[in-house]
Amino acid sequence: MKLLFVGTNPENTGAATHFVALARALLQAGHPVESIVSRQGLIGDGMTAARVPVFPGKFRNVLDLRGYTAVLRRIERFAPDWLVGNFGKEYWPLIACGRLTGTPVALFRHRNPRMSRLSEYGIPRLAQRFIAVSEFARNAYLDQGVPPDRVHISYNPVDIHEFRPDLTRRMQVRRQFDIPEDAIVMGYAGRMHGGKGVTQLMQAANAAMAEEPRLHMLWVGRGAEEHVVHAMAEQGGAAGRHHFTGWVNDTSRYYCAFSFLAFPSVELETFGRVAIEAQACGVPVLGSRIGGVPETMEDGMTGCLLEPGNIAEWRGAILAMCKPGVYRRMGMAARVHVMEHFSNAAVARDFERLLRFGSEPVHHLHHAIT
Repeated sequence: MKLLFVGTNPENTGAATHFVALARALLQAGHPVESIVSRQGLIGDGMTAARVPVFPGKFRNVLDLRGYTAVLRRIERFAPDWLVGNFGKEYWPLIACGRLTGTPVALFRHRNPRMSRLSEYGIPRLAQRFIAVSEFARNAYLDQGVPPDRVHISYNPVDIHEFRPDLTRRMQVRRQFDIPEDAIVMGYAGRMHGGKGVTQLMQAANAAMAEEPRLHMLWVGRGAEEHVVHAMAEQGGAAGRHHFTGWVNDTSRYYCAFSFLAFPSVELETFGRVAIEAQACGVPVLGSRIGGVPETMEDGMTGCLLEPGNIAEWRGAILAMCKPGVYRRMGMAARVHVMEHFSNAAVARDFERLLRFGSEPVHHLHHAIT
C-alpha cells in the first residue's frame, strides 16, 4: 500500500510527533511512503531521520496554489493508494486533491475544539477515513454531531527499539545530574504550564520527599511556569533532589533514568504520548484520570490513575511507588503492554486494516485487553 503523507506546518507538537511516528511505522512494515512537508521543524527533520522521502511544500491557506501543485505533482509521479493528513489547514486541500485524482484520503483529528460548521459537517463525510487518536477524542466528535460510522480510532505508535530499557543510558543520565545509583527517580517530561499540573506535582513531590529520602525528581522540559517550579523546588526543603534538563529534543535517553513517570495533567489530554513512550522504556506511569490518558495504560498493572490536582492522593501514590519491587514489577508489565498495543508493528497493522476495510465504530483498547 503506497501512502503519501502531507503535513506542511513547521510545528513541534504531539501531532507532529505522531505524524512522523506513523510514517516510520508504515515504512518499517514494508509500505512505500513519501511525504510532502516543510523542511523546517520537527516533521521535516523527523521524516528525514526516518528515511521517508521528503518533498517540500506548504499550504499557507486553503487557496494556496503552490500547495496544490506540490501535492498533485507527487500524486501523478508516486500514484499513492492513500493521502494521509494530520493538520486542519490541509483538510480541505487534501479532500480536493483526492477528488481530482481519485485518491482516497485519511485525515487525523488531534484536537477537541469545534471546527467551523462547514468543516464539522463536510470533512468527516467527504474524507474516506476521519480518524481520532483516542476513544475520548472520538466521543468528543460524536458530541459535536459527527455520525458514529464516520469516526475511526488509530492510536499513536511508539518505536520500541528507540524507546526501550537501557542500563547504559540510565547510568549516564544519573551521573550527569549527580543522582545516586540507588535513588528512586520520579520523572516528568513535557511542557511546564498550568494545564500540565506541574505545580501540584511539585507540592506532592516535596511532601513525598519529606518522608522518602531516596526519592529524586528529574524534570525534562520547560515552559511558562518553569520559574515557578524552580522556586517551589528551592522552597520545598529538598532542592538538591530536583534536577532540571531544560528543553531537549531526544527524550528517550531520559526515560531510561526514571523509576516511574508522573503525568499530572489537570486539563484534558486528547491522548498522552509521553505515557506510552515511558512504558516502552519499562517505566510505569502515575497518570491523571482525565481525557485520553486512561487509554494509554492499565490501571493497577502498568501504573496508577489518580484524581487530577489531588495533592494528597498523588503524594500517597508516589510513596506507594517507592515501596520495594513496585515500580520494577509495573515497569515490566508496562513494556509488554506497549509492545502489544502501541508498537510500530501493532499500530501499522491496525492502520493498514483500517484503510483497507474500515473498522468497527469503537475500538476501545481495554476491550482488547479483557
